[in-house]
Amino acid sequence: MTRRVLVPMDDSEPARAALEHALSVFPTDEVTVVHVVDDLEAGYGGRPPVTTGGGDDADDPDFFADVREIAAEHDRRVDTAVIEGTSADAILEYAREEDVDQIVMGSEGRSGVSRMLLGSVAEAVTRQASVPVTIVP
Repeated sequence: MTRRVLVPMDDSEPARAALEHALSVFPTDEVTVVHVVDDLEAGYGGRPPVTTGGGDDADDPDFFADVREIAAEHDRRVDTAVIEGTSADAILEYAREEDVDQIVMGSEGRSGVSRMLLGSVAEAVTRQASVPVTIVP
């Protein structure tokens, strides 16, 4: 049975490590990388909105090119999605709606003021998820 593995992604090393882990540990399963556009974070002085590329995937963040490259290094293909909302809530909702079996995420992506104000996304997802969550340092 093929599992559906969700990897929340931002442009951070812990997120890349989570993707590497998911591709290695779940070699035959379907992996989807999702990026959350969090308007609240930008409003509190977090990172600026994600830079997007042109072409067919104009709404995709630039780092999705790295995601596809990492997948290719593992002889894999990953699906990608950009969703809106508050990070933890959006990840959990996506996992429910898409019948995800496992979530693999980096230990931290946010830093500074946005992390203090919004809390740890990984912690919130771990506490509220109805499926197993693997946190990769």
